[in-house]
Amino acid sequence: MAKKSTKKKAASKGSKKTSAKGVESQADSAALESLRKKIDRIDKKLVAILNERASCVVEVGEIKRGSDTPIYAPHREAQVLQRALDNNEGPLPDRTIEAVYREMMSGSFALERPLRIGFLGPPGSYSHQASVKQFGSSVEYTDLRLIGSVFDEVRRGHANYGLVPIENSIGGGITETLDALWSNAGKVHVYAEIQIAIHHMFLSDADPKHIRRIHSKPEVFAQCREWLSAQYPDATLCPDASTSQSVMTAIEENKTARSIGADPGSASIASELAGELYGAPILFEGIEDNPDNITRFYVISKERAGRTGDDKTAITFVTEDKHGALVEVLQSFHNAGVNLSHIDKRPSGRENWNYTFYIDANGHRDDPEMKKALKDARVHCKEIQVLGSFPRSTRIL
Repeated sequence: MAKKSTKKKAASKGSKKTSAKGVESQADSAALESLRKKIDRIDKKLVAILNERASCVVEVGEIKRGSDTPIYAPHREAQVLQRALDNNEGPLPDRTIEAVYREMMSGSFALERPLRIGFLGPPGSYSHQASVKQFGSSVEYTDLRLIGSVFDEVRRGHANYGLVPIENSIGGGITETLDALWSNAGKVHVYAEIQIAIHHMFLSDADPKHIRRIHSKPEVFAQCREWLSAQYPDATLCPDASTSQSVMTAIEENKTARSIGADPGSASIASELAGELYGAPILFEGIEDNPDNITRFYVISKERAGRTGDDKTAITFVTEDKHGALVEVLQSFHNAGVNLSHIDKRPSGRENWNYTFYIDANGHRDDPEMKKALKDARVHCKEIQVLGSFPRSTRIL
């Protein structure tokens, strides 16, 4: 047995040596052919199993159409994803399994009933990227130019769900979303949350040596300040309304330069998706100064999400005009054993120096502890609204 093992090792070494020269040995060819046939057989079974699952989805859709059951249920999605990841023994990483399941669920939505998702556009924005990562490629997307418009379309029923940014790990809370949550409290609900890693790409169809003008949103320039200072200290930074628009602007400027015989010298900073959509090659990847730049998004809906056992509740309130009112509100959650994971504030817009507070509390609105905290806090508030309870996001997409 030892001799056979030695021969196998020797053959393996010889095979590797031959393969290194670009010539596939006869033994390698036979082994690869056998493995490829095995993969083909597995693929056939895999497609059959996926379609078997899809047939069940069609039946589920028929039952849902006869009731008010929502097509997209984030608490059910969280359970399905967690079960899939718990069953994953490798070698595929969890991230790959989750991506496959999200795309599979996207196809399931289309089978049950067409879904329309509203996002902050234009196409190629980070909100668009987050929408696709969450809902996959089998649903319908509509780009809206204002965060308030996303809320309006969901409230009117023109979009089944909307996706809006709520907080960036570097820039903090998104004021337009906070204001829209306050004005739409009770009309739409926070239904789910998503976290995505923000990686800025340096995009241009021009020679990197000729770049003189760089387009993007002011916030993006701030997040890439060190890289820009080191690589393009003399370039003019041109603020644009959106990262997607900045790509279109740079492409158009370069087109104009070529038409008059000049060297194109415009670039943009945007998402990888924007580069793909508008035909702008990536010159440099991941130019953000902080590689842990994460944006959190809310999915908004006219429906309410069920409990999963690992939830958050978004709440907004205005305190009574009395000494220590804010402390008393926060103490109500502390006394009930409810942890607060986020707090923000905005001018109320009704009275000067009067503020609306926003908090995320760990737990569901139907949990006894949360009910007690809300009841006790209400005594110290002019107004308090639950914006929604939703599954807590535990993974970064």
